[in-house]
Order: sequence, then structure tokens, then C-alpha cells
Amino acid sequence: MKIGLSTSVIQRGKTGIAEYVFSLVRAFEAHAGTHQLILFVLEEDLPLFEFAKNFVQVVAVSETFRHPLKDIFWHQVILPRLARTLELDVLHVPSYRRLPWRKPCALTATVHDLAPFYVARKYDWKRMFYGRVVARWLAGRQDEIIAVSRKTARDIGKFWKLPRKMVTVVHHGVDHGRFFPVIHEIAKSTGLKHFSLERPFFLYVARLEHPAKNHLRLIAAFEQFKAETGSRWQLVLAGGDWHGAETIHATIGKSPFVTDIRTLGFVPEAELPLLYRAAEVFVYPSLYEGFGMPPIEAMACGCPVLCSTCGALGEIVGNAAVTIDPEDVSALKTQLALLAADTGLREQLRAKGLERARQFNWQRTVAKTLEVYQSAMVRRKIHAQQIRTESVIPIPRLPRTARESGGGK
Repeated sequence: MKIGLSTSVIQRGKTGIAEYVFSLVRAFEAHAGTHQLILFVLEEDLPLFEFAKNFVQVVAVSETFRHPLKDIFWHQVILPRLARTLELDVLHVPSYRRLPWRKPCALTATVHDLAPFYVARKYDWKRMFYGRVVARWLAGRQDEIIAVSRKTARDIGKFWKLPRKMVTVVHHGVDHGRFFPVIHEIAKSTGLKHFSLERPFFLYVARLEHPAKNHLRLIAAFEQFKAETGSRWQLVLAGGDWHGAETIHATIGKSPFVTDIRTLGFVPEAELPLLYRAAEVFVYPSLYEGFGMPPIEAMACGCPVLCSTCGALGEIVGNAAVTIDPEDVSALKTQLALLAADTGLREQLRAKGLERARQFNWQRTVAKTLEVYQSAMVRRKIHAQQIRTESVIPIPRLPRTARESGGGK
């Protein structure tokens, strides 16, 4: 197959979708001898794909099209032309935000979540409208949809009314070559030194986005935990600023425990394993996730997990994490205190988490993704055949009696 993959939605490599794209491309290397992968990459993002230069083809896209509206135009007008010129068999757009209308070849899209239907004010009204209305319309034009969880697949049927046969669930994987446990004492000392941390800490890895990532309730629960226990533990927030970040920073600034709340900003993917291994507990109180990679990555590094069950998170973490209602500050505080005090519970969660993480593998993910591409091509051919059949104008036949009378002359 000749496969095109659009990468413009990776936001300079600082989002979960970016990690998804990078991981797919890495895992594709094992299939490069059988299939050809062509990446469409914005010019300033080209260095991010340097790791793949020996096994993929890269088509540079002008920075003119980085702005969201111009990027949408590029996907609707220019990308279909490129797909025809390059004679692609299948085009994969890894986000519903850029789904194309035109069909130059088989079309596949990944839907990570339908959070606009669940989290009020997640985006401004224009993006909310796009996610709820426009994306639904465009999704119906795709040949195959990849849902990253069973929950997202159900949401696609519920909110977008797409037939179930169009949707295939393909879970994300874990890069076990990067995310793995090491000797506990070594992990702590290395990670603490690298990030200039000195005390045990709860870790939350998520972009600073309000209200969707639920930082304010986590901060409130941490404050109650500190006030009631007098613990030395800190709260570490790793993630770049996003929508509503100023609200989160203001809340931290006013906290009576401001010196115990650290913000690290965006942490490069190469450093994330060090951070997971250094943390005593990973906390993930997000209000909605279509998958949620950080909890599984933390588990793979041997870090105990306290997790929300909203969206697909319960499906993903299974029974390998302590789970809570993310809107219940008191319950969140109680679990923070319990995990900080109970080393035995943390050890149990480490063992369960490592076992759970082994169920997620990017090679398995890319293999299933290639199957979806094949299915999209088949569906495309069937659809094209139906159009050709319907376009044939049948030649009228004379009634039998007329044919008989004509033949007697």
C-alpha cells in the first residue's frame, strides 16, 4: 500500500495526538519493506520526524498553513490534489479536526474522543460547533474510522450516528523500549536530581487546560491533604500551557501551599520515563479522555496510579489503579492520603500496573491500523463499483409482441 499520513495536528509535538503519530510512525518501520508511508509535515515540524527519514517519505508543507483555518483549507483543497498526484491508496488523518470532504483515494481517520459532547467550555464556541456538527458531517465521508477505545466507538455511534461497521477499535500502545521500570532507589535518585525535586511527590502529566483536565479540583484536594496530614509530599504538574492555563497558574499562586506545587512546563518525551519513575504516585483526575496514555505509561514505568474513570479511563486502566470520581474533591483527598501513607498498597499497584501495561503494544496497534487501511481500500473499491453500475443507462427493450411482429417482416 501507498499510505499518506497528515501530521499537522501534532501542535509542535506537545500533545497526545503528537505522541500517537510519532508512535505509529516508529512502529511502521517494521512494515516499511511491504508498504510505503508518506508523511505530510509542516516545515517547522520537520526536525521532529528526523528519526524516520530512512524509512518514510516526507512532503514538506508550507508554514503558511499552520493557522487552524488555513490548515483546514489545506486539508480540503490541497491535500486531495497531492493524494491524487502521489497516487495514494489510502490517506489517514489522525484527528477529526481536519477530516477531508473530497475522496481522492480511500480515507481513514482516527477519532481520539468526542469530548465536546461531554465537557462544557472545553473549547471556544467555534471549535465546539466544529466538533459537534461539522466533524460529524465530514466523518460520514470517510471509508473507515479508527476509534482509540470502545467508549469512543460507542460515542461515535451515539453522537455522530455513523454505522458500527465503519468503526474499528484500535487501542494505543506503549513504547516498552522507553517506558519500563528500573531499580526503585536508582529511579528515585536519578529522577529527583534531574528535575531538581527533593521530596516525595504526586505527579500529574497533562497540558494545563482548564476545565477539562481538572487541575483546580486536584489542587483543592492536595491542599486539604496537606492541611490534614502535614505531609512533606509535593504536587508536580507537568505539561505546557493550553486553554485556561492562566486560571490554573492563578489558583496555584493563591494556594497556601504554593511552595509545594511545582509546574515543570512541557516535558520532552525523552525525559518522561525519568519523571514517571521518580514519582511516588501518578494522579490522573481528567474529566474526560478517549483513551488516556499517561496512566498506562506511568504503569509501564512502575508508578502506582490514581485515576479518574471518566470517558474511557476505566476501560484502559482496568483494576490496576485506584479510581475516583474526579468531581469529588473529598474522595480525591482521601485517596491521596491513603496512597501517601500505605507503602504496601503502592507496591500492589506497581505490580498490577506493570501487568496491565504489557497488554498495550504499538506493534500490535500499527498491525491493526494496517488492517483498517486494507478495509478502507476494499470499501472504496466497492463504492466506486456501485457508482459505475448506477451510472450505466440501461437500453430500453421493446415489448415481446413488438419484437415478434418486427421479426416477421
